[in-house]
Amino acid sequence: MSSHQLFVLFLISILLVMLPSFGIAGMFKKAGVPTWKAYVPFYNTYIMQKLADRPVHWVYWQFIPIVGWFITMGIFIEWVKVFGKFAFWEHAAAALVPFLYFPYIAANKDDRFLGSAVVKKHRKSTAREWIDAGIFAVVAATLIRTFVFEAYTIPTGSMEKTLLINDFLFVSKFKYGPRIPNTPLAVPFVHHTMPFGNGKSYTEIVSLPYIRWFASPVNRNDVVVFNFPTGDTVINKEEFQSKDPYYDVARRLGNGDINIGRNIILNDPETYPLVIRPVDKKENYIKRCVAIAGDTLEVKEGVVFINGKQNFIPPQSEIPYEIETSGQPLDPQIMRDEYNIDIENPEEFQPYGGNKFTMLLTQEAVDKMKKNGLAKTIKPQLQQPSDIPAQMWGQVTWPYDTLHKWTVDDFGPLWIPAKGATLTLTPQNYSVYERAIRTYEGNKLEVRNGKYYINDVETNQYTFKLNYYWMMGDNRHGSQDSRYWGFVPEDHIVGSASLIWMSWDKGIRWKRLFKTIK
Repeated sequence: MSSHQLFVLFLISILLVMLPSFGIAGMFKKAGVPTWKAYVPFYNTYIMQKLADRPVHWVYWQFIPIVGWFITMGIFIEWVKVFGKFAFWEHAAAALVPFLYFPYIAANKDDRFLGSAVVKKHRKSTAREWIDAGIFAVVAATLIRTFVFEAYTIPTGSMEKTLLINDFLFVSKFKYGPRIPNTPLAVPFVHHTMPFGNGKSYTEIVSLPYIRWFASPVNRNDVVVFNFPTGDTVINKEEFQSKDPYYDVARRLGNGDINIGRNIILNDPETYPLVIRPVDKKENYIKRCVAIAGDTLEVKEGVVFINGKQNFIPPQSEIPYEIETSGQPLDPQIMRDEYNIDIENPEEFQPYGGNKFTMLLTQEAVDKMKKNGLAKTIKPQLQQPSDIPAQMWGQVTWPYDTLHKWTVDDFGPLWIPAKGATLTLTPQNYSVYERAIRTYEGNKLEVRNGKYYINDVETNQYTFKLNYYWMMGDNRHGSQDSRYWGFVPEDHIVGSASLIWMSWDKGIRWKRLFKTIK
Protein backbone atom coordinates (compact mmCIF):
# COMPACT_ATOMS: atom_id res chain seq x y z
CA MET A 1 0.00 0.00 0.00
CA SER A 2 1.48 3.34 -1.09
CA SER A 3 2.00 6.31 1.22
CA HIS A 4 -0.64 8.23 -0.77
CA GLN A 5 -3.20 5.46 -0.23
CA LEU A 6 -2.45 5.33 3.50
CA PHE A 7 -2.78 9.09 3.65
CA VAL A 8 -6.20 8.93 1.94
CA LEU A 9 -7.40 6.26 4.38
CA PHE A 10 -6.20 8.32 7.35
CA LEU A 11 -7.96 11.45 6.04
CA ILE A 12 -11.21 9.49 5.74
CA SER A 13 -10.77 8.35 9.35
CA ILE A 14 -10.27 11.99 10.41
CA LEU A 15 -13.40 13.04 8.52
CA LEU A 16 -15.48 10.36 10.21
CA VAL A 17 -14.64 11.63 13.68
CA MET A 18 -14.68 15.35 12.80
CA LEU A 19 -17.83 15.76 10.68
CA PRO A 20 -20.16 15.25 13.69
CA SER A 21 -18.02 17.43 16.02
CA PHE A 22 -20.60 20.21 16.28
CA GLY A 23 -23.24 17.78 17.52
CA ILE A 24 -20.75 16.01 19.80
CA ALA A 25 -19.92 19.37 21.39
CA GLY A 26 -23.58 19.91 22.28
CA MET A 27 -23.84 16.40 23.71
CA PHE A 28 -20.62 16.93 25.74
CA LYS A 29 -22.19 20.07 27.20
CA LYS A 30 -25.17 18.01 28.41
CA ALA A 31 -22.72 15.53 29.94
CA GLY A 32 -20.80 18.29 31.76
CA VAL A 33 -17.69 18.01 29.56
CA PRO A 34 -15.90 21.07 28.06
CA THR A 35 -17.12 21.45 24.48
CA TRP A 36 -13.63 22.08 23.04
CA LYS A 37 -12.82 18.41 23.55
CA ALA A 38 -15.31 17.54 20.81
CA TYR A 39 -13.10 19.21 18.21
CA VAL A 40 -9.90 17.22 18.90
CA PRO A 41 -9.78 14.18 16.58
CA PHE A 42 -9.79 10.83 18.41
CA TYR A 43 -9.60 12.55 21.79
CA ASN A 44 -13.33 13.16 21.31
CA THR A 45 -13.97 9.43 20.84
CA TYR A 46 -11.75 8.70 23.87
CA ILE A 47 -14.04 10.93 26.00
CA MET A 48 -17.12 9.18 24.57
CA GLN A 49 -15.77 5.77 25.55
CA LYS A 50 -14.92 7.00 29.06
CA LEU A 51 -18.40 8.47 29.58
CA ALA A 52 -20.06 5.34 28.19
CA ASP A 53 -17.89 3.13 30.41
CA ARG A 54 -16.68 1.25 27.34
CA PRO A 55 -13.11 0.03 26.60
CA VAL A 56 -10.87 2.98 25.73
CA HIS A 57 -8.54 0.76 23.68
CA TRP A 58 -11.17 0.93 20.93
CA VAL A 59 -9.79 4.40 20.20
CA TYR A 60 -6.44 2.91 19.13
CA TRP A 61 -8.22 0.50 16.79
CA GLN A 62 -9.52 3.52 14.91
CA PHE A 63 -6.05 3.96 13.43
CA ILE A 64 -6.16 0.59 11.67
CA PRO A 65 -6.84 1.26 7.93
CA ILE A 66 -10.47 0.56 6.94
CA VAL A 67 -11.19 -1.47 10.11
CA GLY A 68 -11.00 1.79 12.08
CA TRP A 69 -13.98 3.21 10.16
CA PHE A 70 -16.26 0.55 11.57
CA ILE A 71 -14.79 0.94 15.07
CA THR A 72 -15.75 4.62 14.86
CA MET A 73 -19.32 3.64 13.96
CA GLY A 74 -19.40 1.29 16.94
CA ILE A 75 -18.19 4.05 19.27
CA PHE A 76 -20.93 6.37 18.01
CA ILE A 77 -23.58 3.69 18.64
CA GLU A 78 -22.29 3.12 22.19
CA TRP A 79 -22.27 6.88 22.73
CA VAL A 80 -25.97 7.46 21.88
CA LYS A 81 -26.96 4.65 24.27
CA VAL A 82 -25.96 6.82 27.24
CA PHE A 83 -28.64 9.26 26.04
CA GLY A 84 -31.23 6.46 26.17
CA LYS A 85 -31.18 5.71 22.44
CA PHE A 86 -31.78 1.99 21.88
CA ALA A 87 -34.08 1.81 18.84
CA PHE A 88 -32.71 0.31 15.63
CA TRP A 89 -33.24 3.51 13.62
CA GLU A 90 -31.42 5.51 16.32
CA HIS A 91 -28.36 3.27 16.10
CA ALA A 92 -28.48 3.37 12.29
CA ALA A 93 -28.59 7.19 12.40
CA ALA A 94 -25.63 7.30 14.82
CA ALA A 95 -23.55 5.04 12.57
CA LEU A 96 -24.49 6.44 9.15
CA VAL A 97 -25.46 10.12 9.61
CA PRO A 98 -24.01 11.25 12.97
CA PHE A 99 -23.37 14.73 11.52
CA LEU A 100 -27.17 15.11 11.36
CA TYR A 101 -28.30 12.98 14.28
CA PHE A 102 -25.89 14.25 16.96
CA PRO A 103 -26.90 17.93 16.52
CA TYR A 104 -30.54 16.81 16.80
CA ILE A 105 -29.84 15.12 20.18
CA ALA A 106 -27.84 18.14 21.33
CA ALA A 107 -30.67 20.54 20.45
CA ASN A 108 -33.56 18.42 21.76
CA LYS A 109 -34.35 19.59 25.31
CA ASP A 110 -35.95 16.21 26.14
CA ASP A 111 -32.73 14.30 25.48
CA ARG A 112 -30.48 14.11 28.55
CA PHE A 113 -27.22 12.41 29.41
CA LEU A 114 -28.22 9.33 31.45
CA GLY A 115 -24.85 7.63 31.93
CA SER A 116 -23.76 4.01 31.58
CA ALA A 117 -26.13 2.67 34.25
CA VAL A 118 -29.11 2.91 31.88
CA VAL A 119 -27.18 0.93 29.27
CA LYS A 120 -26.46 -1.93 31.67
CA LYS A 121 -30.17 -2.26 32.45
CA HIS A 122 -31.17 -2.51 28.79
CA ARG A 123 -31.37 -5.93 27.10
CA LYS A 124 -31.76 -6.67 23.38
CA SER A 125 -33.90 -9.53 22.08
CA THR A 126 -32.21 -12.35 20.14
CA ALA A 127 -33.98 -11.25 16.97
CA ARG A 128 -32.67 -7.71 17.41
CA GLU A 129 -29.12 -9.03 17.88
CA TRP A 130 -29.34 -10.92 14.56
CA ILE A 131 -30.88 -7.95 12.73
CA ASP A 132 -28.19 -5.59 14.01
CA ALA A 133 -25.42 -8.01 13.01
CA GLY A 134 -26.89 -8.51 9.53
CA ILE A 135 -27.41 -4.82 8.86
CA PHE A 136 -23.91 -3.99 10.12
CA ALA A 137 -22.40 -6.62 7.79
CA VAL A 138 -24.27 -5.20 4.78
CA VAL A 139 -23.28 -1.63 5.61
CA ALA A 140 -19.63 -2.60 6.16
CA ALA A 141 -19.44 -4.55 2.89
CA THR A 142 -21.17 -1.76 0.96
CA LEU A 143 -18.80 0.90 2.28
CA ILE A 144 -15.75 -1.23 1.48
CA ARG A 145 -17.09 -1.97 -2.02
CA THR A 146 -17.85 1.70 -2.64
CA PHE A 147 -14.77 3.37 -1.21
CA VAL A 148 -11.96 0.83 -0.81
CA PHE A 149 -11.92 -2.12 -3.18
CA GLU A 150 -14.27 -4.25 -5.26
CA ALA A 151 -14.03 -7.73 -6.71
CA TYR A 152 -14.08 -7.91 -10.51
CA THR A 153 -14.06 -10.85 -12.94
CA ILE A 154 -12.48 -10.75 -16.41
CA PRO A 155 -15.28 -11.68 -18.86
CA THR A 156 -13.45 -11.47 -22.21
CA GLY A 157 -10.01 -11.92 -23.75
CA SER A 158 -9.47 -8.22 -24.53
CA MET A 159 -6.56 -7.95 -22.05
CA GLU A 160 -4.83 -11.25 -22.84
CA LYS A 161 -2.32 -12.41 -22.04
CA THR A 162 -1.91 -9.85 -19.23
CA LEU A 163 -5.32 -10.82 -17.85
CA LEU A 164 -7.16 -14.03 -18.74
CA ILE A 165 -10.83 -14.89 -18.88
CA ASN A 166 -11.95 -15.88 -15.36
CA ASP A 167 -9.19 -14.03 -13.59
CA PHE A 168 -10.72 -12.68 -10.37
CA LEU A 169 -9.33 -9.27 -9.39
CA PHE A 170 -9.33 -6.78 -6.58
CA VAL A 171 -9.89 -3.25 -7.91
CA SER A 172 -8.55 -0.46 -5.71
CA LYS A 173 -11.04 2.40 -5.38
CA PHE A 174 -8.74 4.75 -3.50
CA LYS A 175 -5.71 4.81 -5.83
CA TYR A 176 -7.47 7.55 -7.81
CA GLY A 177 -9.65 8.64 -4.89
CA PRO A 178 -13.01 7.15 -3.89
CA ARG A 179 -15.85 8.28 -6.16
CA ILE A 180 -19.18 9.12 -4.52
CA PRO A 181 -22.00 7.20 -6.29
CA ASN A 182 -24.20 9.29 -8.60
CA THR A 183 -27.12 7.08 -7.52
CA PRO A 184 -26.63 6.48 -3.77
CA LEU A 185 -30.06 4.87 -3.33
CA ALA A 186 -29.46 1.39 -4.73
CA VAL A 187 -29.78 -2.26 -3.78
CA PRO A 188 -26.48 -3.40 -2.18
CA PHE A 189 -24.13 -5.67 -4.19
CA VAL A 190 -26.12 -5.27 -7.43
CA HIS A 191 -24.76 -3.13 -10.26
CA HIS A 192 -27.64 -1.88 -12.41
CA THR A 193 -30.19 -4.70 -12.87
CA MET A 194 -31.97 -6.85 -10.33
CA PRO A 195 -31.10 -10.55 -10.59
CA PHE A 196 -34.81 -11.29 -11.08
CA GLY A 197 -37.46 -9.39 -13.01
CA ASN A 198 -34.93 -7.40 -15.10
CA GLY A 199 -35.80 -4.21 -13.19
CA LYS A 200 -33.46 -1.39 -12.16
CA SER A 201 -31.50 -1.93 -8.95
CA TYR A 202 -31.36 1.81 -8.24
CA THR A 203 -33.48 4.94 -8.18
CA GLU A 204 -32.59 8.42 -9.43
CA ILE A 205 -34.86 10.19 -6.93
CA VAL A 206 -31.56 11.27 -5.33
CA SER A 207 -28.92 11.99 -7.98
CA LEU A 208 -25.50 13.44 -7.11
CA PRO A 209 -23.02 15.25 -9.37
CA TYR A 210 -19.50 13.94 -9.91
CA ILE A 211 -17.58 14.01 -6.61
CA ARG A 212 -14.24 12.30 -5.98
CA TRP A 213 -12.50 12.53 -2.62
CA PHE A 214 -8.71 13.03 -2.53
CA ALA A 215 -8.51 12.72 -6.32
CA SER A 216 -5.30 11.44 -7.88
CA PRO A 217 -4.81 11.25 -11.67
CA VAL A 218 -4.65 8.04 -13.67
CA ASN A 219 -1.09 7.24 -14.72
CA ARG A 220 -0.02 6.27 -18.19
CA ASN A 221 0.04 2.42 -18.59
CA ASP A 222 -2.15 1.74 -15.52
CA VAL A 223 -4.67 -1.09 -15.88
CA VAL A 224 -7.95 0.67 -15.13
CA VAL A 225 -11.57 -0.30 -14.49
CA PHE A 226 -14.03 2.33 -15.75
CA ASN A 227 -17.65 2.79 -16.74
CA PHE A 228 -18.22 2.13 -20.46
CA PRO A 229 -18.46 5.68 -21.89
CA THR A 230 -21.05 4.95 -24.59
CA GLY A 231 -23.05 2.72 -22.26
CA ASP A 232 -25.46 5.55 -21.41
CA THR A 233 -28.04 4.13 -23.81
CA VAL A 234 -28.39 0.34 -23.88
CA ILE A 235 -30.58 -2.12 -25.79
CA ASN A 236 -31.81 -4.06 -22.79
CA LYS A 237 -31.58 -7.61 -24.13
CA GLU A 238 -28.88 -10.14 -23.29
CA GLU A 239 -27.61 -10.36 -26.87
CA PHE A 240 -27.04 -6.58 -26.95
CA GLN A 241 -26.05 -4.71 -23.74
CA SER A 242 -22.32 -3.79 -23.97
CA LYS A 243 -21.58 -6.83 -26.18
CA ASP A 244 -23.32 -5.09 -29.09
CA PRO A 245 -23.62 -1.43 -28.04
CA TYR A 246 -26.60 0.68 -29.00
CA TYR A 247 -24.55 3.13 -31.07
CA ASP A 248 -22.96 0.29 -33.08
CA VAL A 249 -26.39 -1.23 -33.73
CA ALA A 250 -27.76 2.16 -34.84
CA ARG A 251 -24.89 2.65 -37.31
CA ARG A 252 -25.32 -0.89 -38.61
CA LEU A 253 -29.08 -0.58 -39.08
CA GLY A 254 -28.62 2.78 -40.79
CA ASN A 255 -25.89 1.39 -43.07
CA GLY A 256 -23.48 3.95 -41.62
CA ASP A 257 -26.06 6.70 -40.96
CA ILE A 258 -26.61 6.64 -37.19
CA ASN A 259 -29.70 8.89 -37.37
CA ILE A 260 -31.51 6.47 -39.67
CA GLY A 261 -30.53 3.63 -37.32
CA ARG A 262 -31.82 5.54 -34.28
CA ASN A 263 -35.22 5.96 -35.90
CA ILE A 264 -35.41 2.24 -36.70
CA ILE A 265 -34.65 1.40 -33.05
CA LEU A 266 -37.07 3.97 -31.63
CA ASN A 267 -39.87 2.72 -33.89
CA ASP A 268 -39.40 -0.90 -32.78
CA PRO A 269 -39.25 -0.89 -28.94
CA GLU A 270 -40.23 -4.56 -28.74
CA THR A 271 -37.13 -5.67 -30.65
CA TYR A 272 -34.92 -2.90 -29.26
CA PRO A 273 -36.05 -2.00 -25.68
CA LEU A 274 -33.91 0.92 -24.53
CA VAL A 275 -32.58 1.74 -21.06
CA ILE A 276 -30.83 5.00 -20.12
CA ARG A 277 -28.20 4.63 -17.40
CA PRO A 278 -26.36 7.19 -15.22
CA VAL A 279 -22.56 7.16 -15.22
CA ASP A 280 -22.04 4.92 -12.18
CA LYS A 281 -24.51 2.32 -13.49
CA LYS A 282 -22.91 1.88 -16.90
CA GLU A 283 -21.16 -1.44 -17.53
CA ASN A 284 -17.65 -1.81 -16.10
CA TYR A 285 -14.78 -2.23 -18.57
CA ILE A 286 -11.10 -2.95 -17.95
CA LYS A 287 -8.31 -1.72 -20.25
CA ARG A 288 -4.85 -0.22 -20.11
CA CYS A 289 -4.55 3.57 -20.07
CA VAL A 290 -2.12 4.28 -22.91
CA ALA A 291 -2.58 8.08 -23.03
CA ILE A 292 -3.51 10.65 -20.40
CA ALA A 293 -4.97 14.15 -20.57
CA GLY A 294 -2.86 16.47 -22.75
CA ASP A 295 -1.08 13.65 -24.61
CA THR A 296 -1.00 13.31 -28.38
CA LEU A 297 -1.51 9.68 -29.41
CA GLU A 298 -0.72 7.96 -32.68
CA VAL A 299 -0.73 4.28 -33.67
CA LYS A 300 1.64 3.40 -36.52
CA GLU A 301 1.67 -0.15 -37.87
CA GLY A 302 0.27 -1.43 -34.58
CA VAL A 303 2.77 0.42 -32.36
CA VAL A 304 1.52 3.16 -30.01
CA PHE A 305 3.37 6.48 -29.94
CA ILE A 306 2.74 9.09 -27.24
CA ASN A 307 3.96 12.64 -27.87
CA GLY A 308 6.14 11.30 -30.69
CA LYS A 309 7.85 8.58 -28.63
CA GLN A 310 7.14 4.85 -28.76
CA ASN A 311 5.04 3.87 -25.77
CA PHE A 312 5.59 1.02 -23.31
CA ILE A 313 4.64 -2.35 -24.81
CA PRO A 314 3.02 -4.60 -22.18
CA PRO A 315 5.12 -7.78 -22.00
CA GLN A 316 2.04 -10.01 -22.40
CA SER A 317 0.31 -7.90 -25.06
CA GLU A 318 -0.85 -9.93 -28.07
CA ILE A 319 -1.22 -9.23 -31.78
CA PRO A 320 -1.75 -11.69 -34.67
CA TYR A 321 1.25 -12.84 -36.70
CA GLU A 322 1.51 -14.60 -40.04
CA ILE A 323 4.03 -17.42 -39.57
CA GLU A 324 5.65 -19.96 -41.82
CA THR A 325 7.29 -22.68 -39.76
CA SER A 326 10.32 -24.76 -40.71
CA GLY A 327 8.09 -27.80 -41.08
CA GLN A 328 8.29 -29.73 -37.82
CA PRO A 329 4.98 -30.85 -36.22
CA LEU A 330 3.58 -28.51 -33.59
CA ASP A 331 3.12 -30.25 -30.27
CA PRO A 332 0.11 -28.75 -28.39
CA GLN A 333 1.75 -29.02 -24.96
CA ILE A 334 5.04 -27.47 -26.10
CA MET A 335 3.18 -24.65 -27.84
CA ARG A 336 1.26 -23.98 -24.63
CA ASP A 337 4.26 -24.20 -22.27
CA GLU A 338 6.88 -22.47 -24.43
CA TYR A 339 4.84 -19.96 -26.43
CA ASN A 340 1.69 -19.51 -24.32
CA ILE A 341 -0.61 -20.38 -27.22
CA ASP A 342 -3.46 -22.88 -27.41
CA ILE A 343 -3.40 -24.36 -30.92
CA GLU A 344 -6.81 -25.92 -30.31
CA ASN A 345 -8.33 -22.46 -29.84
CA PRO A 346 -9.33 -20.96 -33.23
CA GLU A 347 -9.14 -17.46 -31.74
CA GLU A 348 -5.41 -17.99 -31.13
CA PHE A 349 -4.37 -20.34 -33.93
CA GLN A 350 -5.47 -20.71 -37.56
CA PRO A 351 -3.74 -22.86 -40.23
CA TYR A 352 -4.04 -21.58 -43.79
CA GLY A 353 -2.16 -24.12 -45.90
CA GLY A 354 1.14 -25.97 -45.74
CA ASN A 355 3.33 -24.77 -42.91
CA LYS A 356 1.64 -21.38 -42.75
CA PHE A 357 -0.39 -20.24 -39.75
CA THR A 358 -1.92 -17.20 -38.11
CA MET A 359 -1.03 -17.09 -34.40
CA LEU A 360 -1.93 -14.67 -31.64
CA LEU A 361 1.43 -14.12 -29.93
CA THR A 362 3.17 -12.01 -27.32
CA GLN A 363 6.49 -10.35 -28.16
CA GLU A 364 8.23 -12.85 -25.86
CA ALA A 365 6.81 -15.77 -27.89
CA VAL A 366 7.86 -14.13 -31.17
CA ASP A 367 11.42 -13.69 -29.92
CA LYS A 368 11.59 -17.36 -28.86
CA MET A 369 10.33 -18.57 -32.25
CA LYS A 370 12.93 -16.50 -34.04
CA LYS A 371 15.74 -17.62 -31.74
CA ASN A 372 15.09 -21.38 -31.86
CA GLY A 373 14.23 -21.49 -35.56
CA LEU A 374 10.61 -22.60 -35.25
CA ALA A 375 9.55 -19.63 -37.40
CA LYS A 376 10.99 -19.55 -40.91
CA THR A 377 9.22 -16.24 -41.55
CA ILE A 378 7.12 -14.18 -39.17
CA LYS A 379 5.40 -10.82 -39.63
CA PRO A 380 2.59 -8.93 -37.87
CA GLN A 381 -0.85 -9.22 -39.47
CA LEU A 382 -1.82 -5.56 -39.50
CA GLN A 383 -4.86 -3.76 -40.86
CA GLN A 384 -3.81 -1.12 -43.39
CA PRO A 385 -5.96 1.75 -44.71
CA SER A 386 -5.63 0.20 -48.17
CA ASP A 387 -7.43 -2.89 -46.82
CA ILE A 388 -10.65 -0.89 -46.30
CA PRO A 389 -13.09 -0.65 -49.25
CA ALA A 390 -14.04 2.94 -50.07
CA GLN A 391 -17.70 2.40 -49.13
CA MET A 392 -16.68 1.24 -45.62
CA TRP A 393 -14.96 4.43 -44.50
CA GLY A 394 -16.97 6.00 -41.72
CA GLN A 395 -17.88 2.55 -40.32
CA VAL A 396 -14.45 1.20 -39.34
CA THR A 397 -13.27 3.03 -36.21
CA TRP A 398 -14.21 6.04 -34.13
CA PRO A 399 -15.05 8.88 -34.84
CA TYR A 400 -16.98 7.21 -37.70
CA ASP A 401 -16.62 9.87 -40.34
CA THR A 402 -15.03 9.90 -43.78
CA LEU A 403 -12.45 12.54 -42.85
CA HIS A 404 -10.42 10.35 -40.49
CA LYS A 405 -9.30 7.27 -42.39
CA TRP A 406 -8.03 5.46 -39.31
CA THR A 407 -7.76 1.73 -38.63
CA VAL A 408 -7.00 -0.24 -35.46
CA ASP A 409 -3.32 -0.34 -36.48
CA ASP A 410 -2.97 3.14 -38.03
CA PHE A 411 -4.76 5.69 -35.87
CA GLY A 412 -4.32 9.39 -35.17
CA PRO A 413 -2.54 11.64 -34.43
CA LEU A 414 -5.08 12.60 -31.77
CA TRP A 415 -4.94 15.09 -28.89
CA ILE A 416 -6.46 13.88 -25.58
CA PRO A 417 -8.51 16.68 -23.90
CA ALA A 418 -7.22 18.07 -20.61
CA LYS A 419 -9.07 19.99 -17.90
CA GLY A 420 -8.56 23.73 -18.40
CA ALA A 421 -7.24 23.37 -21.97
CA THR A 422 -9.01 25.34 -24.72
CA LEU A 423 -9.85 23.79 -28.09
CA THR A 424 -10.66 25.59 -31.34
CA LEU A 425 -13.46 23.71 -33.10
CA THR A 426 -12.99 23.10 -36.83
CA PRO A 427 -14.76 20.94 -39.43
CA GLN A 428 -11.81 18.53 -39.15
CA ASN A 429 -12.01 17.97 -35.38
CA TYR A 430 -15.73 18.50 -34.69
CA SER A 431 -16.62 14.78 -34.89
CA VAL A 432 -13.71 13.94 -32.56
CA TYR A 433 -14.63 16.24 -29.68
CA GLU A 434 -18.38 16.83 -30.01
CA ARG A 435 -19.46 13.95 -27.73
CA ALA A 436 -17.08 15.09 -24.98
CA ILE A 437 -18.44 18.64 -25.15
CA ARG A 438 -22.10 17.71 -25.47
CA THR A 439 -22.59 14.46 -23.55
CA TYR A 440 -19.77 14.15 -21.03
CA GLU A 441 -19.64 17.85 -20.09
CA GLY A 442 -23.37 18.61 -20.48
CA ASN A 443 -23.42 21.41 -23.05
CA LYS A 444 -25.77 22.22 -25.89
CA LEU A 445 -23.64 22.07 -29.05
CA GLU A 446 -24.95 22.90 -32.53
CA VAL A 447 -23.70 23.77 -36.00
CA ARG A 448 -25.77 26.40 -37.81
CA ASN A 449 -24.78 27.61 -41.28
CA GLY A 450 -21.22 26.46 -40.71
CA LYS A 451 -20.92 28.25 -37.36
CA TYR A 452 -20.63 26.65 -33.91
CA TYR A 453 -22.98 27.44 -31.03
CA ILE A 454 -22.31 26.30 -27.47
CA ASN A 455 -25.25 26.84 -25.12
CA ASP A 456 -26.76 29.11 -27.83
CA VAL A 457 -23.68 31.37 -27.91
CA GLU A 458 -21.74 31.56 -31.18
CA THR A 459 -18.14 30.48 -30.51
CA ASN A 460 -15.55 28.07 -31.83
CA GLN A 461 -13.64 27.99 -28.54
CA TYR A 462 -14.27 25.46 -25.77
CA THR A 463 -12.43 24.97 -22.47
CA PHE A 464 -12.70 21.45 -21.07
CA LYS A 465 -13.97 20.85 -17.52
CA LEU A 466 -12.67 17.27 -17.17
CA ASN A 467 -9.55 15.29 -17.89
CA TYR A 468 -9.84 12.46 -20.42
CA TYR A 469 -7.99 9.20 -21.01
CA TRP A 470 -7.37 6.79 -23.89
CA MET A 471 -7.86 3.11 -23.09
CA MET A 472 -6.71 0.10 -25.14
CA GLY A 473 -6.76 -3.64 -24.55
CA ASP A 474 -3.47 -5.57 -24.48
CA ASN A 475 -5.02 -7.98 -27.01
CA ARG A 476 -4.81 -5.26 -29.64
CA HIS A 477 -6.91 -7.00 -32.33
CA GLY A 478 -9.43 -8.50 -29.91
CA SER A 479 -10.42 -5.47 -27.86
CA GLN A 480 -13.41 -3.14 -28.01
CA ASP A 481 -11.64 -0.03 -26.76
CA SER A 482 -11.11 3.68 -27.34
CA ARG A 483 -10.41 3.08 -31.03
CA TYR A 484 -14.11 2.23 -31.31
CA TRP A 485 -15.77 4.67 -28.89
CA GLY A 486 -13.28 7.42 -28.05
CA PHE A 487 -12.27 9.12 -24.82
CA VAL A 488 -12.92 8.04 -21.22
CA PRO A 489 -13.82 11.03 -18.99
CA GLU A 490 -12.35 11.19 -15.49
CA ASP A 491 -15.79 10.88 -13.88
CA HIS A 492 -16.08 7.38 -15.44
CA ILE A 493 -12.95 6.07 -13.68
CA VAL A 494 -13.83 3.34 -11.14
CA GLY A 495 -10.44 2.18 -9.89
CA SER A 496 -7.10 0.51 -10.52
CA ALA A 497 -6.82 -3.24 -11.11
CA SER A 498 -4.29 -4.28 -8.48
CA LEU A 499 -4.27 -8.01 -7.67
CA ILE A 500 -5.41 -11.36 -9.10
CA TRP A 501 -6.71 -13.26 -6.07
CA MET A 502 -8.13 -16.23 -7.99
CA SER A 503 -7.97 -17.61 -11.54
CA TRP A 504 -9.96 -20.49 -13.01
CA ASP A 505 -9.90 -22.52 -16.23
CA LYS A 506 -11.20 -26.08 -15.77
CA GLY A 507 -9.48 -25.82 -12.41
CA ILE A 508 -7.44 -23.31 -10.42
CA ARG A 509 -4.58 -21.62 -12.29
CA TRP A 510 -2.24 -21.82 -9.30
CA LYS A 511 0.55 -19.74 -10.85
CA ARG A 512 -1.75 -16.72 -11.19
CA LEU A 513 -2.95 -16.58 -7.58
CA PHE A 514 -2.06 -13.34 -5.75
CA LYS A 515 -0.25 -12.02 -8.80
CA THR A 516 0.05 -8.24 -9.02
CA ILE A 517 -1.12 -6.61 -12.24
CA LYS A 518 1.39 -4.71 -14.35
